[in-house]
Amino acid sequence: MASSAHTKFVLYLTLTGLLSFVFGIVAEHKKPPFGTPIQETGVVVCSFPKDLSIGFAFLSILLAIKTSVLGASSVLSAKDIPRKALFGYRLFFIFYHLAIGVACSGVGMMLWTTVTEILHHLRKVHHNLEYTCPTAKTGMFGGAAFLHLDAMLLWVVISMIVSNVREDLHRTDEDESESQGNRVDDGY
Repeated sequence: MASSAHTKFVLYLTLTGLLSFVFGIVAEHKKPPFGTPIQETGVVVCSFPKDLSIGFAFLSILLAIKTSVLGASSVLSAKDIPRKALFGYRLFFIFYHLAIGVACSGVGMMLWTTVTEILHHLRKVHHNLEYTCPTAKTGMFGGAAFLHLDAMLLWVVISMIVSNVREDLHRTDEDESESQGNRVDDGY
């Protein structure tokens, strides 16, 4: 039964991570490469086409945060494994901190690019007559989406590592109980 719940959880974690990745890629694909500069008296007014890249980027950010919160909470809520034993495994320690770093980098990169895109859309009037009406840098949404995918994969690997730690701890407990049961009491 626990294996089935674990499998469902990993599938849900994978689904949220994949959706975060897909929304990030769609945001990259839907982002216009540049706006249209319109010359007026002494200013340039930028006109940007309607696009959904900002909405897809926010959905990607929310799902990436949800994926990381699910991954971290599942690891830290394991009641049958003491945290000291869990963080004592070097492989778990490395992957856990790597997943947190990659997830924070992906969310930060996507948020930075989204805010940049919003600012380009809000600040339309420019006094530089040679202004070309750029949008956020090409590839930033996609790069952040791949970081979200990497973070999701790391959380899945961490889930497998936790399963291995659980098996090792229970195997050690069983070995200790068997060795105590095999002792002969001499009566002294």
